[in-house]
Order: sequence, then structure tokens, then C-alpha cells
Amino acid sequence: MNKSYDVIIIGGGVNGCSIAYYLARGGKSVLLLEREKLAGKASSAAAGMLGAQVEVTEEGALFDIAKESRAMFPSLQYELKEHSGIDIELVQKGMLKLAMNEEEAQHLKSTIAFQQKLGERAEWLAQEQVAEREGQLSDALVGAMDIPMDGHVNPERLTLAFAKSAINLGAVVKEYVEVYSLLRDGGSVKGVETSSGKIYGGNVVVAAGAWSKRLLSECGVKIPAYPVKGECFSVITDRPLLTSTIFTESCYLVPKSGNRLVIGATMIPDTFSENVTIGGLFQLMEEAFIVLPALKSSTFERSWSGIRPQTGDGLPYLGKHPNYKNLVIATGHYRNGILLSPITGKLVTKMIHGDFMPEYMEAFKLDRFKEYARGE
Repeated sequence: MNKSYDVIIIGGGVNGCSIAYYLARGGKSVLLLEREKLAGKASSAAAGMLGAQVEVTEEGALFDIAKESRAMFPSLQYELKEHSGIDIELVQKGMLKLAMNEEEAQHLKSTIAFQQKLGERAEWLAQEQVAEREGQLSDALVGAMDIPMDGHVNPERLTLAFAKSAINLGAVVKEYVEVYSLLRDGGSVKGVETSSGKIYGGNVVVAAGAWSKRLLSECGVKIPAYPVKGECFSVITDRPLLTSTIFTESCYLVPKSGNRLVIGATMIPDTFSENVTIGGLFQLMEEAFIVLPALKSSTFERSWSGIRPQTGDGLPYLGKHPNYKNLVIATGHYRNGILLSPITGKLVTKMIHGDFMPEYMEAFKLDRFKEYARGE
């Protein structure tokens, strides 16, 4: 592993693999390093929602890149299928964000109004209209925000499709190689120290999700970021219960192929423990049963958890290191990692090529927290 690469990527989740794909497609020599297996952590634990409008409810930079990234998926599914042979299982049957009381209804109506003002498709459905579309939902709900453009994918297949496509375009991907530290030389990073020895590269990208903070801290940058565990479970039903993805303030239900439903997710901050708790599952089941009573007769399939990277202000870190210009950071995507993966790969590639960056990238700079982002 003594070869030098144009770019070394740390992290084999969906964003690391997306970055590898777009860089390889752009002609760069790429090495991606993953300490365990590809898609082994948060990327495979996700439900795969593409919730540009259901998750991001305020105008701003995150809403802008979320919409831009969502728009990439229809063509991306064919690109990745051509390069990798993997179907990412894109489903675009919309989402319903439910209001279970009048306060939630008023909030959703306000969200609909601002999104419509920005030219997005969204409308309010009364309880009777929701029942016509999704007859198995509880009649206790007040109504719902109908979001026809949001959808979902298979997150593990998406990650592996990015990785295999990158490999077929010339990238090198190494699993079970742990990065211990960054090799620094003055104001630049020249490579990484790994369990397989030193590896050199012209650029290094840290895309290690919730584990990125450790590598950044040794470069003298302290960022307000922390892990958040999300617990999920899945069931098998004897008939399709839902067509649309269902989202509430307390849980989500995502219909997958084979009459499978994915239900999530708890939010437990400041832990790297991947244990699934009885309390977490009980809470999710209670909330899901209120929304979809027929769920009680389904067959339990399995449970799991994922550790998601959250930041102090809820925005990802996406940009060059303030002191090491050949070090790029791409982390903190929290619950939007799958959704933002295409745009993350595209933007990191533009950074490394030295291309003009969109104005909204200012919001994601690593040094936006001056009191934290101080270099050595």
C-alpha cells in the first residue's frame, strides 16, 4: 500500500462511497478506507428515506441542497445500475407527514405555505382524504401534509452501488483497514497512518460519520458534534398496509418490497453503544400502533440500531479544513445521510477539482463556529 493517490477517503458509508464514485468518474485516482465493512454502520441501519421536504422544514442552505440532491436520484439510479449492476430500489410514491392534533396541523399548514411559496409541491389533506389514500391509518389523526416528491431507496444497496461503481471506474476500496491518524506536514496533510502502514495522497477526505470527530481533533479542530443512536425494527405483513411513507413527530413507517415495513427511530444522544433496548422498541411499537393499528397483527422480523452524526446547529460539515487546505470534511449529515449522499459526492469532487462552489456552501464551513474551529 505504498502507492500515492490523488485522494484518500476515510469512511465506507454512503457518503464516503458517493465521494469515491464522483471522484473516480472525474478521473481522480482514489483510495477508500473502511475500518470494518462497507455500509456496516449508519448507512445500512437507515430506512433510506429521501425526505427533502418532510425532514427539512425551514428555508435555508440545508433545504437547498436537500432538494438538489433529491432531484439527482431518478437519473442516478440508472447511472449506478449501468456501472455496478445494482438496483438501488428507488421508490417515489410520496410521503404523508401526519398531524395527530390541531397544534401539529397548524404547524404543517404553515410549512406547506412556505414550501409552496418556494415552488415545492405540498398540500394539506383532511382526515377523510388521508383515509381515502391510506385506509389502514388511524382515524384519530387530524390530517396530513402530502409530499409527492419525497421517496425512499434501499440504503445498503445504494452504498454498495456507489462503491462498486467507483471500483469499476478505477477506485481502490479497502475494507478492514483502520486509520489511526493523519500524516501532517506543516500546513498540509500528506496521507494517513493505518493498520496496514502509511499511505500517501494529495488530498484526504474525512467521511467517517460519527467517528470523524476523533480524527479532526488531532488536527486542532474541535467541533460541536456528537453521536445519536437510532433504534429501528421491521415487520412482515400478510398484505400491503401502506403505499406512502408515513412520518410523524414520534416515528416513521417505510413500506419496502415483500410486504416489509421498517419502523423507526429513537434518538438517544451521546452514545456509541449499538445495543437495541427493550424500552426503545416498546416506545416505537406504541407510537407505530397508534398510527397504524393493523400493525399489531404483523410478524416481527428484526431490530437494529445505527449511530448517526449530529452537529451543534443541525447542519452538516462540508468543506475544506480551515488550516489544511487539502483536507476535506464531509460529516454531520445526521438523519439526512442517504438523501444528501449524491450532492455530497458531487460537491466534494468540485472542491478537489477547484471548481466554483455554490453560495450555500458557506453555511456548511467547518470554521463556522469560531469558538470551536481553532487550528493549531
